[in-house]
Amino acid sequence: MADRLKNKIAIITGAGQGIGEAIARAFAQEGADLIIAEQNEITGKAVADSIAQTGRRAHFIKTNVADAKNCDLTVRQAIEIFGRVDILVNNAGINVFHEPLEMTQEEWRRCFSVDLEGVWHCTKAVLPGMRERKSGTVVNIASVHSFAIIPNTFPYPVAKHGLLGLTRALGIQYASEGIRVNAISPGYIETQIAVDYWNTFADPDAERRRTYDMHPPKRIGKPEEVAMTAVFLASDEAPFINATAIVIDGGKSVMYHD
Repeated sequence: MADRLKNKIAIITGAGQGIGEAIARAFAQEGADLIIAEQNEITGKAVADSIAQTGRRAHFIKTNVADAKNCDLTVRQAIEIFGRVDILVNNAGINVFHEPLEMTQEEWRRCFSVDLEGVWHCTKAVLPGMRERKSGTVVNIASVHSFAIIPNTFPYPVAKHGLLGLTRALGIQYASEGIRVNAISPGYIETQIAVDYWNTFADPDAERRRTYDMHPPKRIGKPEEVAMTAVFLASDEAPFINATAIVIDGGKSVMYHD
């Protein structure tokens, strides 16, 4: 077991599957103790129990990030269990994709309540303790949608653009108090969601290959690759990285398209 996050206490939202689960497992391997803040009780508890079996302390707390009071309660419970929170990873998110004029007001609210407001709810809850200790790290999982637009994915990119603004504003606001706030902007990552999408096609393997071929490395990213970037940003190896975003997309976003 490595020690890059030894003696660190981390809350990871949406850690019951996919990128969030990969981050939780990577953090545990690097020595962190964890709060698995997940809305799905089955997956959240399964991840926490699995990590606890490795010898690390991991607790599941049912969390709905769209509910500010629920986020406050999760942080209070984390502090009761571990005494403090050193790291917050805001990973919980939902895809809300529409043609703008066909989108309902309910869908607009649903997107922003999780993808932007949920990040603020959790961050606001941990900031007082971090400010008191003059130490803390927040890692927000954004998206390439934070700076690039794909038609018919509205309003998801609007929320993710806002998330980068939130990251920068808070990173600058609290830098002098020993707190760093950064983001990771993943591109196409091979999660179960991606596999389920490919399986909607008549030839899933062909659609998978088409997706791979769109990227310079002729593959897409792995959840573990996002996770290790989160480890780096959360660790003491990145003390002067603040208020920025690291893109993980194999270089696709810088390709020229005619």
